[in-house]
Amino acid sequence: MKNALITGATRGMGRAIAITFAKEGFNLAICSRNEAELDTFKTELLGINANANIVTVKADVSKKEDIQAFAKAAEETLGFIDVVVNNAGIYQPTSILDDDDDVFQKLLNTNLLPAYELYRYFGKSLIRERKGHIFNICSSASIDVVTNAGMYSVTKFGLLGLNNVMRLELQQYGVKVTAVIPGSTLTSSWDGVAVDGAKFIMPNDIASAIVNAYRMSPGANVDQITIKPVFGQL
Repeated sequence: MKNALITGATRGMGRAIAITFAKEGFNLAICSRNEAELDTFKTELLGINANANIVTVKADVSKKEDIQAFAKAAEETLGFIDVVVNNAGIYQPTSILDDDDDVFQKLLNTNLLPAYELYRYFGKSLIRERKGHIFNICSSASIDVVTNAGMYSVTKFGLLGLNNVMRLELQQYGVKVTAVIPGSTLTSSWDGVAVDGAKFIMPNDIASAIVNAYRMSPGANVDQITIKPVFGQL
């Protein structure tokens, strides 16, 4: 069985991605800050694939030591990690001029640091094995600035830049890297807001696109997956 590691996997896109890979027969390493949610989700994933090995780690991925502990637990239990999905992130709807003093570091550490640290942790094993696939969940804000979410846009621009560096550093070894660029997606970020769900991208749409990109032949890499709401951004 192949192994996938997914950050922020108990809700939204991460949850949908984990379920889809479980259906594909993968072992999974998942993390969240909420241990109860991890335990419940593990039971659900084993209901989908009873033969899967599910590694759960309570981790705050804005902390370097938690990221490294998660990666180490996944590798020690599962072995070679075939797929890394950098999904965890946080949205802060403020302009930079109105940001609190901690916003810069909080968004940098949550939206960019995990992908950087996991790349440094797994990159050399991917090169050694000459296989594997990294998916970085960016955002339409990685390309089009959201002025009322300034630092979010900055960090998502940074994640897309990091993604592109990863791809160029790894392509000669046959390791794939894909940027996933979703527009407005119906996740917990919209909790408490009255919205028309029919006008949003669904988390399952993102998960389906990722798995289809993974299934491609060894010689094909999907550089970017851009998915936008049919009615436009919300």
